[in-house]
Amino acid sequence: MQLMKVDPRALKDNPDNTRQSKSTPQADALLLATIKAVGVIQPPVIFAEAGGNGYVIEAGHRRTRMAIAAGIEEIDVIVVEAANDNGAMRSMIENIAREPLNPVDQWRGIERLVALGWTEEAIAIALALPVRQIRKLRLLANVLPAMLDHMAKGDMPSEQQLRTISAASLDEQKEVWKAHKPKKGDTASWWAIANGLTKTRMFARDASFGDDLRQAYGIEWAEDLFGPADEDNRYTTNVEAFLGAQQEWMSSNLPKKGSIVEVSNFGQPQLPSKAERVYGKPGKGDCTAMYLDRDGKVQTAHFRMPEVRQVKGSADPTALGGEDGNEVDVAAKTRPDVTRNGLDMIGDFRTDALHEALARAPIEDDTLMALLVLAFAGQNISVDSGSETSNHLYGSRRFARHAVRLIGESGKLEFDMDTLRVVARLTLIDALSARTNRTDSGIVVRVAGDAVGADAYLPNMGTEEFLACLSRPALEASCGGTSVAPRPRVRDTRAALVVHFKEERFVQPAALFAPDDAKLAEWLAKNMEHGGEDDDAPADGPMGGIEDGAGDEADPSVEDNAVDKPHVPESEDGGNAADTGLEELDEADADTSTEDPDTAYGIAAE
Repeated sequence: MQLMKVDPRALKDNPDNTRQSKSTPQADALLLATIKAVGVIQPPVIFAEAGGNGYVIEAGHRRTRMAIAAGIEEIDVIVVEAANDNGAMRSMIENIAREPLNPVDQWRGIERLVALGWTEEAIAIALALPVRQIRKLRLLANVLPAMLDHMAKGDMPSEQQLRTISAASLDEQKEVWKAHKPKKGDTASWWAIANGLTKTRMFARDASFGDDLRQAYGIEWAEDLFGPADEDNRYTTNVEAFLGAQQEWMSSNLPKKGSIVEVSNFGQPQLPSKAERVYGKPGKGDCTAMYLDRDGKVQTAHFRMPEVRQVKGSADPTALGGEDGNEVDVAAKTRPDVTRNGLDMIGDFRTDALHEALARAPIEDDTLMALLVLAFAGQNISVDSGSETSNHLYGSRRFARHAVRLIGESGKLEFDMDTLRVVARLTLIDALSARTNRTDSGIVVRVAGDAVGADAYLPNMGTEEFLACLSRPALEASCGGTSVAPRPRVRDTRAALVVHFKEERFVQPAALFAPDDAKLAEWLAKNMEHGGEDDDAPADGPMGGIEDGAGDEADPSVEDNAVDKPHVPESEDGGNAADTGLEELDEADADTSTEDPDTAYGIAAE
């Protein structure tokens, strides 16, 4: 046996080498990096080629190959006598008998290199490891020596348990190990040890406060080396100081109409009594609640308080004689030009005439759309709007804002199509609502939303707050088509979905607008009961089906549909009932006619 220097390119591979499988690219990259950093530490073993002048590698094929890749001109080799089997048995023994380095020895070895003057960066280059990994292994090397000795015997905790143990001080580790030290030959109860050393962590990525408040509250960040390398893993165990800094930040950044609220046992904000939480885009009149969740992160919730309705009187601007201009100025004991009964008759005449015109007269599409907007602005209309911009307006006050844009200075309809389109959209926004309160428009809002493709505007529902509302089957069904597999615990499945849907949009199928076919068919059948009575009537008028059943003779259904109760009348000059000093009619005086107005005017059901 002798030591000599040779050109690694002159060495030949042994055809009887035991290790025939190719090494992984990662392992080759690690070996190449170490050879570039410190050279070939263990010389390869070679023997003279039988019947030739060359040399054959017996052990060290990868070292030789990586030395060539590193551009080394000469390497040290050990020359041995050639065996009868070309070193096949020695190659087998060399690969089988080798024992991998114990992880604890690796941790301690890196710490020893630092003590000998190696920097973390130099060790990382030599071992082809990230500097962060070197720091993590050094942290493990400084675990309580008694624990390390036990781990070296093969009884290793999980990575999560190692994370907790290594983050604790040596004094804390010593106390917990003393309480849970295993008997000779037994395994350690690592879960109990980690549980005894667990501390609540508040992460810097969840902090809303800046460096000024951090210093004021004496918060020092430590780095969690076990966390993902691409995240901010700084944390503190000073929970009280962290929450105090968060509270002060909220107080300094409280928005208008905002308040700081507590959280319930379920982690939900405790909103004021009778407040209705707003999960969509908040409106101008909505309030904001700020609170800290279970992770100490600042969260916001929007809510809407019910409107405080005033009793009609002098303080109410909409009351008679108030600021809305409906001031009564009628001389006492002066008989009006038209009596109350006369006004009632005029109202009936006008209503019948208007309905006849709407049913029979040719109307352009733009005028028809404008009339629809005007109809919603009528004082007999009351809609509970779910619009975020409604600002708690009720009845005609909401729609009057849109209708005035269609009436010119002459008091007639004057508009362009662009204005009409905008007003029509605003009217529909105020009228249609799918909220689960009194503003719900019912199944029609589902049909409307499906017609305009509102599904594309639904927000990402893959949030902790929404997914917590799903049952286990629904939650597991949400995993379909994703890389997330259902976990044994619901909370783990939900947490995995929240992380997954941060980059993707998730919409619960039950939230889509398209209504259930059975419910839609039931609704159509229920509301068409009175609409098919004139299906066989001819459609020969200028408006097609609108003139069906409306001949020269009086239609008895029109007479049956005549209004038989007092309406809010209009005066001769077009003013409303309030202009003549008449009180508004009670809602109980509403039309009680059960006849379908479509049938009354010959409008055949489609």
